[in-house]
Amino acid sequence: MNSAIINNALRFILLLATQVTIFNNINLFGFVNPFPYVLFILLFPVNGNKYGLLVSSFFLGLTMDMFLNSGGVHAASCLILAYIRPTIFKFAFGLSYEYQTVKINDSLSPERFSFILIAVVIHHFTLFFLEIFAFDYFFSIISRTLLSTIFTLLISIFIIYLIKPNRR
Repeated sequence: MNSAIINNALRFILLLATQVTIFNNINLFGFVNPFPYVLFILLFPVNGNKYGLLVSSFFLGLTMDMFLNSGGVHAASCLILAYIRPTIFKFAFGLSYEYQTVKINDSLSPERFSFILIAVVIHHFTLFFLEIFAFDYFFSIISRTLLSTIFTLLISIFIIYLIKPNRR
């Protein structure tokens, strides 16, 4: 079996397990939740199977929906993020991402930070919009998106540096 498949499977299981056991129990101020499980979608290899990413992202979101009893909003948000990930790559890195020179878990550069930020904002906005699904609560959607994005970004960057391989 390919080592990339094993790494992705382990990343899927570990991020999902930590999300379910630790991060789902964090609820700041009653409405700020971290969702670092999206790192699976962000850290998926650039040259990996695109259909495999879509399917695994759907199952990641579906599993989150089963644990949170949220009716499919995580599955839809993960699927949307996985689908538009190449566009976010192109926006953040330019054409260099097509040559597989991009590794998100390297040192944090402005391009990597903008990629993570845009992806998390899109995921969270989609998630909260589908969860509330009313334009009357637009400012609630925006505030939950921004505050949860900040919290998720901090935790995600910490996790990236935690799992980053040491290069000597």
